[in-house]
Amino acid sequence: MRLVITMRRRYGTGASVIAKELSERLDIPVYDKVDVEEEIRKNAYETEAEVIRELAEKPCIILGRCASEILKDQSNVFNIYVCAEKEDRIHRVMELESLSRDEAEARIRETDEEREKYYYQHTGRTWGDVSDYHVILDTSELGIENCADVLIRYFERMEYI
Repeated sequence: MRLVITMRRRYGTGASVIAKELSERLDIPVYDKVDVEEEIRKNAYETEAEVIRELAEKPCIILGRCASEILKDQSNVFNIYVCAEKEDRIHRVMELESLSRDEAEARIRETDEEREKYYYQHTGRTWGDVSDYHVILDTSELGIENCADVLIRYFERMEYI
């Protein structure tokens, strides 16, 4: 199966680390906002949706960008949502970005609000609706380092890989 993984996440959950680990283990690329915007510039696509559909013609991981909604009619798409406890997110952002607690809280709040607005603006749907996902990973409970293992075992069991 040509597995395409979409991953939505709250800011500071470690989803990009999970995506990178999956990318290395599955030998497929990860695309995020920067990659999608670069494809639009380089190849004169009119919309992000066009880029995402093109990228999803081959196995890949797409972080955000409403990819789960854009690719909802494809049977080879697996949608993941990554969350974590607020305190864990705050500490992770403080460490990764060398921010104070107040700055990290503000960054998390602003980024989550931006993502929520972006998703609603482009889909008319509620960001984080659990019915949109095949799996929800809580990195506070599972640990970031274990999430890729959980997914790989699941993909193997389901014969997706």
